[in-house]
Order: sequence, then structure tokens, then C-alpha cells
Amino acid sequence: MQAHKIRQKGFSLIELLVVVAIILIIAAIAIPNFLRAKISANESSAVSSVHAVTTAEITYASVFNTIGFSASLADLGDGGTQPCPGTANASCFIDASLASGTKSGYNFTYVQDSTATPSQGYTITATPTVMDITGQRGFYSDQSNIIRADPSGTANSTSPPL
Repeated sequence: MQAHKIRQKGFSLIELLVVVAIILIIAAIAIPNFLRAKISANESSAVSSVHAVTTAEITYASVFNTIGFSASLADLGDGGTQPCPGTANASCFIDASLASGTKSGYNFTYVQDSTATPSQGYTITATPTVMDITGQRGFYSDQSNIIRADPSGTANSTSPPL
């Protein structure tokens, strides 16, 4: 009689544990880098959105010169109607998500200076929805069209410009 060795197919427990350990090490390195990249992308989007609002306000004030600057972010959007009417309450100068006040992990707060008619000023601030998860810096701009940033998450008129 011949002794035949039975060869089993598959992986041993040790081999599987080594593969799982390697995957966990790679994930531990990759996940923080991914989160930093996401925060950076959100911050870039916030800066672009603040710039879009300042550009839209200049256009709005030119088109509706008897009103001055808009009363709200919603006035710069489409007002939820298609096709856009192009009125003072739905001017279609910014996209609907920005006009709603939330976009790419940031909340946008718009305040019109209504002490004069037509309105002579406004402020726009962008703050992270969840600090250190959706963003690390806050952004601010006003009718001067200078975008300012603050690493505390809340920027204002005294924050340094970008």
C-alpha cells in the first residue's frame, strides 16, 4: 500500500490573520489622509461659495440698483421655480444648495445691512457644520469683497484675509 498525503486546499488561520493585519495597517494610514483631503475639499468649496455670493451680490446690486444688496441668500437663488424668473426674490445668481444656506459641510449665514435704502452692505460667513470633521476654518466676506479666514471656525471682519 502506498501512503497518500491528503492535501487540503485553502488558507491557514495564520495566513488569514496576517492578511487582515496588513489591511488594518493600510486602513490606519489611509483613513486620516482621506479625512484631511475631505476637509480640504470642503474648505475649498466654502471659499468658492463665499466668492460666488460676493460676485452674485455685485451683480444683484447692479441689476436691482434701487434695492441695493439682496435681503437674503434665497433671493440670490432660483426660488424653487424653473425656469428661473430672474426677479429680485429669485435672481438665479447662485445655485439652490448655496441659496439654502448649507453646502459641502458648511453652513452659510447671510446678513443684510438694512440701515439704508438701497442696502449698502452685507456679510456672509461660512462655518463648518461639524468642527474638525467637515472643516477646520471659518470664512467671512462683506461688500469689500475680501475673503477672510479664521482657524477657530468662526471668522469675522477682524480675521486675517486669505
